[in-house]
Amino acid sequence: MIEAAMIWNEPNNKSHWNPELDPDWSIYADTVIRAGSAIAEMNPDVTRVLGGMSPIDAHWVQRMRGHGALDHVDVVAVHGFPLDWNLWPIHAWPDKIAEIEAVVPDKPIWATEVGVGSFGAEEVQVFGIDKTAELLLDRVPNVYWYSLFDLPQEWGAETRHREAEGSSYYRHFYMGLIRADGTPKPALEHYARYADRMGLMQWFHFEDPRLDDAVRWMKDLGVKKLRTGLSWADSFRPGALDWFDRQMEALADLEVLVTFCFTPEHLGVEAHHTSCAKDPQAFADFCAWMIDRYAPASPVKKEIRA
Repeated sequence: MIEAAMIWNEPNNKSHWNPELDPDWSIYADTVIRAGSAIAEMNPDVTRVLGGMSPIDAHWVQRMRGHGALDHVDVVAVHGFPLDWNLWPIHAWPDKIAEIEAVVPDKPIWATEVGVGSFGAEEVQVFGIDKTAELLLDRVPNVYWYSLFDLPQEWGAETRHREAEGSSYYRHFYMGLIRADGTPKPALEHYARYADRMGLMQWFHFEDPRLDDAVRWMKDLGVKKLRTGLSWADSFRPGALDWFDRQMEALADLEVLVTFCFTPEHLGVEAHHTSCAKDPQAFADFCAWMIDRYAPASPVKKEIRA
C-alpha cells in the first residue's frame, strides 16, 4: 500500500521541527539515518524521501549531506507556495528546482507539496494551478498538489504559533480544491486536467470523516498518486491501528507516498509534536513497523534479508 516514505514533514520549518532543540539539525539527520535504514531493512523497494523542505534551501541540503543523512534517502523533496507564503514569484519554480539539483546531482528532486490558496480570490487559485502545472509537470518526476479539501477552521492548523502568524495562519484554511462544506471551487475543474500526472497531498486527521469522500473524489478525478501521513503521535491513541488499517485500505488503489511525522508528547524532548525525539531510534522503529504492516517485502526478499 506504500510506494514511498517521507521522513518527517518540513523539518527545516520551525512550524514543524523545533530548531531551538536541534539548532544544527544533527538530531534530525540522525533521525533520517535511523529511519532510512529501518525502512530499507523492512522493504528495500520502498523509495525513501528526505522530509520535504520549506523553505527551499540549498544550504540546508548541504548540511544534511554533511551530517550523512543523504546517504540514507533516495529522493530529495521540496515544498513551495509562492503566492501564499514564499518570498519568490511563481515563475521562479524552475530556478528553485535547479538550486537543489546543483547540490544534489545524484538524486531526483520531487515537489511533494505545491499549492495556491483561494484566500484572496478563487480566480488566483485557478491561475496558480495552471501555472504550476506548466512549470513543474515536465520539470520533476513527481508533483503533489496541496490539497483536495479545505481545512475546517474549527480544526485548527498544525503550526507552532497559530494565530500569532497573522494572515499567514488563516491561509491554511483555503488551500483546498473543495470547500469545507463539500462544494467544489473553480480550480477543481482545472486540476482535473492534470490529475493523471499531478498527485494530491491530503492530510487525514485521526478518524477523519472526510476519508471516504476523498477516495470518491480522487476516483472521479482520475488521481493516481497521493501523499498523506501516518502520525507517530496518533499511534498511541486507543484504536490507532484500526484507524491506520482503515485509512490505508481505503487508499489501496493509489500510489501512496506516506509521511511519517509528529512526535508523541511523552517521547519528545519537549511535550510537543514538533519536538525531536528523546530517542530517535523509537521513531525509526515506528517507521519500520508501518512499512512491515503496509508495504512488506515479498517473501523471497524477506528470505534473502534473513
